[in-house]
Amino acid sequence: MPQPKVIVIGNEKGGAGKSTIAIHVATALLHTGASVSILDLDLRQQSMGHFFASRRAWLAANGVEAPMPVEHPLPVALSVASDEEALAAFHAAFAAASASDYVLIDTPGGDTAISREAHGLADLIVTPMNDSFVDFDMLGVVDPVTLELKRPSLYSETVWNSRKIRAAASGQSIDWVVLRNRLAPTEARNRKRLDERVQALSRRVGFRVGPGLRDRVIYRELFPFGLTIADLSATIRPVAMSLQHVAARTELRSLMGALGLSSGDERNAVP
Repeated sequence: MPQPKVIVIGNEKGGAGKSTIAIHVATALLHTGASVSILDLDLRQQSMGHFFASRRAWLAANGVEAPMPVEHPLPVALSVASDEEALAAFHAAFAAASASDYVLIDTPGGDTAISREAHGLADLIVTPMNDSFVDFDMLGVVDPVTLELKRPSLYSETVWNSRKIRAAASGQSIDWVVLRNRLAPTEARNRKRLDERVQALSRRVGFRVGPGLRDRVIYRELFPFGLTIADLSATIRPVAMSLQHVAARTELRSLMGALGLSSGDERNAVP
């Protein structure tokens, strides 16, 4: 049977924008006509689950339609369960999700057994990072005096191990893309320093660097409705349109292109 493409949104640091990237990638894929299953492994916060619950409610209240993913929720109780119980529940959910074209997995900001397992199953790992050395510290360690890259950090080693295990088991590789998320609007010396270290680490551990999403008001405006910029159309327009929305749609298209995925723009053009 055809196998789904498994996309894992991962970074062990909280606040890097994983859930924001996850919901935008999921909705963009839905607008291509693909079937998408989602698993939210952040069992306590469940931002992605809450987003799609809001989406279902808003669409019903306004009498309009938009594509929905197939949800495979895991019980909150697994957050305090043993690793064996958590892994068993995860594998059952993943098996059910594998009937879709895509399986998108949002991981928590921390190291858990099911998060590590998900990374090993990925075809594509997407790691958003904010534009700062605070976030880079999860990927690489720099010298505090010279700021030169010293070695990969904890999360990079986790992904590296997942890629080795996957290659040994199946001969398949895992594509890894680091997204520079929430970029500051102006060029700065700190950004140049960070750029150099990110590029050096990418050559060392083998990830690609792509554009993320800027810190735009439109992304925050649409979140409570369970909508993204990919959903806006002649019938779905909960906020007034502006040129900033056009820029945000272009930004999402660039992100999807960097991931090697279609954005679905051709199916949901905004007049």
